[in-house]
Amino acid sequence: MLRLIMMGTGPFAVPTFRRLLQTQHRVELLVTRPPRALHGKQQADVNPMREVARSANVPIFEPESVNTEEARARLAGCQADLLVVCDYGQILKSETIATARLGGINLHASLLPKYRGAAPVQWAIYHGETETGVSVFQLTVGVDAGPLLAVARVSIGGDETAIALESRLSDVGAALVVDTVAALAAGTARPLEQDAQLASRAPRLKKTDGQVDWTRSAAAISNQIRALAGWPKTYTDWLRPDGPALRLILDSATVENTVENPAGGLAGQVLLAEGDRLVVAAGTGSLRIERLQPAGKRVLAAGEFLRGYPVRAGQVFGPAPA
Repeated sequence: MLRLIMMGTGPFAVPTFRRLLQTQHRVELLVTRPPRALHGKQQADVNPMREVARSANVPIFEPESVNTEEARARLAGCQADLLVVCDYGQILKSETIATARLGGINLHASLLPKYRGAAPVQWAIYHGETETGVSVFQLTVGVDAGPLLAVARVSIGGDETAIALESRLSDVGAALVVDTVAALAAGTARPLEQDAQLASRAPRLKKTDGQVDWTRSAAAISNQIRALAGWPKTYTDWLRPDGPALRLILDSATVENTVENPAGGLAGQVLLAEGDRLVVAAGTGSLRIERLQPAGKRVLAAGEFLRGYPVRAGQVFGPAPA
């Protein structure tokens, strides 16, 4: 039996935490990020890891920084064998990792060394990957760069959003973490160094990542919509000929194969706006927008949107003038 410290904040870590609580190993402590202030007020307590810990009577530790001497002293006092990190939100220094006898492991939602960073699921879909997975690796000071202990591969559905894929990966990853902890306890784990030459980055998302570049292919824009469904979402502007530009969030779209994009046609030009069909030219091919959300309104099906907003063929979607 190992004494564990679980370190996690977001929903991706919840299945791992729950599965570990069902094993013979003992979770001594949950380390999670403290609630954040928003405009001088305390945010609603939406940390799902905290709720799991309370229901299992696991003590909770919420340091602003886990790398202070005070925080390390709290971790060392648990006399843990292993730190289990998943969706935590802080990078651990070597002295912090060393507070546990066996150091730490981390569950990451990609096939490392691909997509190291904060948003691996989103960038995998954005770039049109058809396969991804989860990796468990030994913690080191490098970001997602430690030796691999276990990997599981998962196919990406053709219409799967990052929200749905991340949920599937969290369950696959939970089982992989449990198996890895068992291997470490038995002394049978075999770390494998990552090939740094194969590494790619998955940086934290920015609001501007959601803006559509209509010169990209229709398939690429469709992938972008799926990838950014949670945040920041994918958006464009309807450049209205008789008024200010209107921001539109694209909720769902598919590549359109039945409407021709005329040779030399303008990327972002509306090709069809009739009935329930809203089709826009891309750099390659065209995109049928199925659901969208005008600024300040609810999400509408394309037909409902067209009945309320006079979009016409020949008009243009794109960045609003500065």
